[in-house]
Amino acid sequence: MHIDSISTGNLEKGIFKLRFNAMGCPCEIQFQTTEQDKAMGFKDSALKWVKNFEQTYTRFKEDSLISKINREAGKDWIEIDAEAEALFDLCNQFNFLTQGLFDPTSLPIIKLWDYKAKHPRIPEQHEIDSAKALVGWNLVERQPGKIRLTKPGMGLDLGGIGKEYAVDRVSLIAKEFGITEVLINFGGDIAALGSPPQYTHWHVGIEDPGKPGTCWGSLALQDLCVASSGDYRRFFEIDGKRYGHMVDHRKGYPIANKVRHTTVVSRTCTEAGILATAACLLGEEDGMELINTFFGAEGCIHTEFKRSDSYAIHQYMVSGV
Repeated sequence: MHIDSISTGNLEKGIFKLRFNAMGCPCEIQFQTTEQDKAMGFKDSALKWVKNFEQTYTRFKEDSLISKINREAGKDWIEIDAEAEALFDLCNQFNFLTQGLFDPTSLPIIKLWDYKAKHPRIPEQHEIDSAKALVGWNLVERQPGKIRLTKPGMGLDLGGIGKEYAVDRVSLIAKEFGITEVLINFGGDIAALGSPPQYTHWHVGIEDPGKPGTCWGSLALQDLCVASSGDYRRFFEIDGKRYGHMVDHRKGYPIANKVRHTTVVSRTCTEAGILATAACLLGEEDGMELINTFFGAEGCIHTEFKRSDSYAIHQYMVSGV
């Protein structure tokens, strides 16, 4: 984890901005307190937690917990601590609530469709069928303090929940320090607690999938979280056909339902992120229906042709088209 800077924008008002890179993305925390010791204590605790979280749950480090679990697939149990128990409990909960759309065991399928490869390729059907047989949260065995993947070749990937969970946990750390005015942004997964100085709400821009780097509108948020999901930035093309990075593990192929971007506002960043991804997998109509079944969640879905909004999200909109 690389820390870019920590600065105070206004010493009198005690506004702090912390920027660093972690979990493969730029991260920023803005918060307000007039107590220097409190600010430094929160900063140190938040950075320590994020660093430990990344080292523990990434699949890209050989000594991480996730890598150890994946290496022992089909073999031994791996011991886990209370934090891991809580995270896997969330995985179990959202796998059930999304009827399997969220599935942390999708790694075998994800690895087949490597959009980062120097020469991306379309997997053979037999490869897809073999990988699909290794996907299923029901294939994971859990006992108090330990976990096991039951089939050789299985693998966990927490990319669909990791950053969002981290946002929620850092929000709790802020509250433990008595910091109630804070904006946490981990790669576009955001918690907006309280409000910034001189304003009633935090303003969060929504990127335009048709014009990456620009916003089509913004949300005014207070004590809410927002997360987005889409494949308009990460994809590859073969013979003129586009293959996005979001793979539907049920079919074994990247999504091809014209959805390009989904944004969800909810009470937790974890819920918002999982709903955004699940809605992309389902498509416009079923995706919006899923979002609307979750109390307190609102969303908007961009397809190649139009944008669909849940009715109540307009109470958060401050500009748009």
